[in-house]
Amino acid sequence: MIELIFATNNAHKLDEVRAIVGDAFMIKSLDDINCQDDIPETGDTFEENAKQKTDYLVNKYGLYCFGDDSGLEIEAINNEPGVYSARYSGSRDMERNIDLVLEKLADSENRKARFRTVISLFLNEQQHFFEGAITGTIISERRGAEGFGYDPIFIPDGYDKTFAEMSVDEKNGISHRSIAVKALTGFLKSL
Repeated sequence: MIELIFATNNAHKLDEVRAIVGDAFMIKSLDDINCQDDIPETGDTFEENAKQKTDYLVNKYGLYCFGDDSGLEIEAINNEPGVYSARYSGSRDMERNIDLVLEKLADSENRKARFRTVISLFLNEQQHFFEGAITGTIISERRGAEGFGYDPIFIPDGYDKTFAEMSVDEKNGISHRSIAVKALTGFLKSL
């Protein structure tokens, strides 16, 4: 069985990825390899940040690994918060980040947005990229208690519930991360 290190200690992300992958591969977190390092994310794109994570692990540990970078892109505010999604308000406080998004969109009729994920995989001395995206709408107030991040204000196209109102299985069936992880899993199974 292929064992891969997922360059995250975000329990929500780890649970989502493990649920999507199932028993196909062994997915370990940074915590599982006793890595508490603050891995840099200084790129201007999701691809650069995802690659920084895998490069860091390969250089330090020499392990097969993958990293991701994800974010929310909102059309009316020049695709912000984008790569700064986790710290949009200047902090990692998601309530403040959501408040800032809602404040910036207060007078906007255009509420179109998309979530994007880019995964960088380092395996057999090669780098591979996988991407997933889902479009939707930003609503004006939070709804739901599931999920994390911007989930309470994002309704995917074709649905009437926010990600935060969906069950884990329902969200994992359509999310940006699941699309990218399924592409990663398909690639690994083809080896």
